[in-house]
Amino acid sequence: MTGRWRCTGARTAGLALGFAADLAFGDPRRGHPVAGFGRLAAALERRLWADSRRRGVAYAALCVGATAGAGLLARRLTAHHPVAETLVTAAATWAVLGGRSLAAEGRAMHRLLDHGDLDGARRRLSHLAGRDPAELGPGELARATVESLAENTSDAVVAPLLWGAVAGVPGLVGYRAANTLDAMVGHRRARYARFGWGAARLDDLANLLPARVSAALAAAAAPLVGGTPGAARRAWRRDAARHPSPNAGPVEAAFAGALGVTLGGANRYGDRVEDRGRLGDGPAPMVADIPRAVRLSRLVGAGGLAVAAVLAQAVSRGPVTGPRRPESPRPECAG
Repeated sequence: MTGRWRCTGARTAGLALGFAADLAFGDPRRGHPVAGFGRLAAALERRLWADSRRRGVAYAALCVGATAGAGLLARRLTAHHPVAETLVTAAATWAVLGGRSLAAEGRAMHRLLDHGDLDGARRRLSHLAGRDPAELGPGELARATVESLAENTSDAVVAPLLWGAVAGVPGLVGYRAANTLDAMVGHRRARYARFGWGAARLDDLANLLPARVSAALAAAAAPLVGGTPGAARRAWRRDAARHPSPNAGPVEAAFAGALGVTLGGANRYGDRVEDRGRLGDGPAPMVADIPRAVRLSRLVGAGGLAVAAVLAQAVSRGPVTGPRRPESPRPECAG
């Protein structure tokens, strides 16, 4: 067994085991590492906040850099021990993925709406989306659920897997830190208009490629949810730019095309109304479309794992620029 194969095999196996753990168990009920990071980041924000982009960039760099640094230390400590590296990668993957919880929230929204519990569904929506649900009817709640399933499949499943494939544990935890900061301070509230700019831009950059991979996987999986790849690709190409988010747009448009529905429209966030544009063709989503969206989310997540495995192999090989040197008997895994 060569050192390079050991490094790549440990990372790939760890990603697969972590994905399986998320599929089987979901998020830890107590002591979730992401929640712990959020508490530390909030405490640091209270000390560093200022109405300043420069201060916000420093805050984001400190939070993400420290988290990625801890992941780098873990990778260094396990570099010569494939079993330990596999287990640490698996634990980090399980901690940062949110696939099972996302699907569970989608199914819960469907159950509440299917039973006519509109008030319960409005309260439950806060688990998926930040829009104001007070005046939303069943159709708008269904649309919000499908859109959130699409965006969060990319953010909480595909993106961390791809970053884990590229950079191992530092990529997994560093990405999750950036994504969590965006959720905390990246929104366009007055307090964070300047301070949250750095976190929002970092999250946009981190999700640039994963969002397009997620859209492509949604198109590929369309026949398994009653759609066609062509419709998903067409909606993606034509409609993604109408969405104000450079990364949510491709994923939501591809989901809309794959499901044969129209997403987008006006969303209210407190006193602010945001126009998401028209994404896809066909009727507005109905309550009955939510289980199809959940299934598409799970298929895209599984596809993300397959892409991550291939990517981990490609990263480990690297560019071939000359004669291969003899393998070290105790290699250290590359980034």
